[in-house]
Amino acid sequence: MSENSVVRDEPIAVIGMACRIPGASTPDEFWQLLRNGESAITEIPDDRYAAQLRDAGIRRGGFVREVDTFDPEFFGISPREALAMDPQQRLVLELCWEALESAGVVPARLRDSRTGVFVGAIADDYATLTHQRDRSAITQHTLTGLNRGLIANRVSYALGLRGPSVAVDTGQSSSLAAVHLACESLRRGDTGTALAGGVQLNVAPDGFLAAARFGALSPDGDCFTFDARANGYVRGEGGGLVVLKRLSDALCDGDPVLCVIRGSEANNDGGGDSLTTPAAEGQAALLRAAYERAGVEPSQVQYVELHGTGTKVGDPVEARALGEVLGTGRPAGSPLLVGSAKTNVGHLEGAAGITGLIKTVLALVHGELPASLNHESPHPAIPLADLNLRVQTGLGEWTPDEDAPRRAGVSSFGMGGTNVHVVLEQGPVAESAEAGGQPSVAAGVVPWVLSGRGGAALRGQAERLRAFVAARPELSPVDVGYSLALSRSAFSHRATVVGADREELLQSLEDLASGVVPGAAISSGPTAFLFAGQGAQRLGMGRELYEAFPVFASVFDEVCGGLDRHLDGSVRGVVFGGDAGALDRTVFTQ
Repeated sequence: MSENSVVRDEPIAVIGMACRIPGASTPDEFWQLLRNGESAITEIPDDRYAAQLRDAGIRRGGFVREVDTFDPEFFGISPREALAMDPQQRLVLELCWEALESAGVVPARLRDSRTGVFVGAIADDYATLTHQRDRSAITQHTLTGLNRGLIANRVSYALGLRGPSVAVDTGQSSSLAAVHLACESLRRGDTGTALAGGVQLNVAPDGFLAAARFGALSPDGDCFTFDARANGYVRGEGGGLVVLKRLSDALCDGDPVLCVIRGSEANNDGGGDSLTTPAAEGQAALLRAAYERAGVEPSQVQYVELHGTGTKVGDPVEARALGEVLGTGRPAGSPLLVGSAKTNVGHLEGAAGITGLIKTVLALVHGELPASLNHESPHPAIPLADLNLRVQTGLGEWTPDEDAPRRAGVSSFGMGGTNVHVVLEQGPVAESAEAGGQPSVAAGVVPWVLSGRGGAALRGQAERLRAFVAARPELSPVDVGYSLALSRSAFSHRATVVGADREELLQSLEDLASGVVPGAAISSGPTAFLFAGQGAQRLGMGRELYEAFPVFASVFDEVCGGLDRHLDGSVRGVVFGGDAGALDRTVFTQ
């Protein structure tokens, strides 16, 4: 195949995601932060070496809460080993579980499958802290606990996954490079399902000091992306992961398709003015290749999530490449909209690309473009009008012209010149149950099943579910019950709440969360059958189930058909009839 040949990329579906970033512990919380135009940048907390960093002139950053908390037994890890583990390993384990749950995938069903794990990670803060202590801090678990390569391997081991398991380090583009590699693995058939993303936790002062002395940090403690005040970035931390499948497989399996990755590409600048100086030619080549592989005309893209660090050199280079490839071929009155999540949460470095990707997926799903903060006047070296670019400075509806699908690009660039760009498109519109001819479900008592590895975990699940449903009045109780029964792991401590309506179910969840003692399931044992005997029968019993649930009706008819061959009469006719005397005849009663 010649170097100029273009192979169209098979579309990849994003079916689930999870994140833990400044100001947000879930994608829903991240979306609210973005939609409200909020910044999660704060003064450096005292437990993050605030005094030492203030002495160096560093006062602000983006931080996640409770990076020191972890439930090791949930993942089969001893407390002693957990203490020696890099918190980045612990966070990625949690995010993978949450991402699979968001996709409706029970992790146990992936065991022994060709599921791949691709995680971008560039920081070794916990190793730095460990080695600064005396040698007694080195234990039998230190080698595995501090090895960055094991961040992905931990997930593969914990979930029993047999696909590729790769830690990726391309600098600040690592997490988006991990997504690109996961897509390539899916297209080759090496992987059936992939978990991809990145992690960055800034738990030692050294990373702050190194970035400051390199000249990368903003003295103001904010990212002024594409703005005249651009003078560096503010550091952030956290992590994010997406669950990926080939689109054809996702549709066949009935997975929730949040959006589609039409194509992706990675390259290197191949030499600029210095090792760390970006080159517009390299970025422009990346963009052209990405859109060729995706089969998308650059003029069809409505929004690009920038790398957008807010540096004096980097921003103008990125703008020039975007203008050359995506801006100049557009109608004059239809500029390319651009923005950067770094203005909200800081530069997450090893997890920066996945943060921008998750932001853009959320925007595609909700049909809105949130504001890029801190933009008042363009950088003097970025002629926005000439490049046909416009910074998205407010919350706006995302409505493409002529019924075109929403399309976007996401960029992430590494300090050493490794660049990645991903082309996204809104997911296919799912048919409603009514349009698909599915029968409606009659009102009645609905069960919601919950479980946890312990009583406290189960009560926590009840509280989280109550808060989730209470904030979403549009949710159907039946749909919630279906998802809980079929797309959640069943642990040893279990409880079921029942209710005839939403309010009754929410009250039952509140009772469970406040301390009702749950039951513990028996892991194994003999099977028993219980027959009610006589006296439980009544006219019309089962009629509501029969009318509401086709599966129940089909089985009921099948059983009645088998019995009726041996009886003088119809079981269904007697049960659903009006003659109580006939129902009390022993032959029908039993």
